[in-house]
Amino acid sequence: MSKSVLPKATEKAPKTARKTSTQAAALKAQPDADKTLNMILSRLDDMKAEETVTIDLRGKSAFSDYMIVTTGRANRHVGAIAENVAKGLKETGIKSIHIEGLPNCDWVLIDSGDVIVHVFRPEVREFYNLERLWTQSPTAAKAI
Repeated sequence: MSKSVLPKATEKAPKTARKTSTQAAALKAQPDADKTLNMILSRLDDMKAEETVTIDLRGKSAFSDYMIVTTGRANRHVGAIAENVAKGLKETGIKSIHIEGLPNCDWVLIDSGDVIVHVFRPEVREFYNLERLWTQSPTAAKAI
């Protein structure tokens, strides 16, 4: 006979108290979106990223607060920018960073939760044109 490790139906675990403390710990662990955004923009400026655009997704999207779209001059530059931003995110205490596209360095996506960063080569950025997808009008995107 196998024993179940699940609580019996008659036992009620205090899920709300535990969930609240877990959420509070998660909020303390991650810096707020504005601090993360400023740190990323500073790193992009240090790495000479070009044509950086910040798109405010608050109220438009449930998965992130900001999206940054920027360009590197060549594959090697795109990779260096992405690695520098990822290093900065780890140094500020953001543990759950997801990076896609680093082996090819045509388009690297860095997802830090509150802020998503897209680093493109110029030709790839022009082809996908993410700014057009996420902005309602040309004035909604803010070039930095």
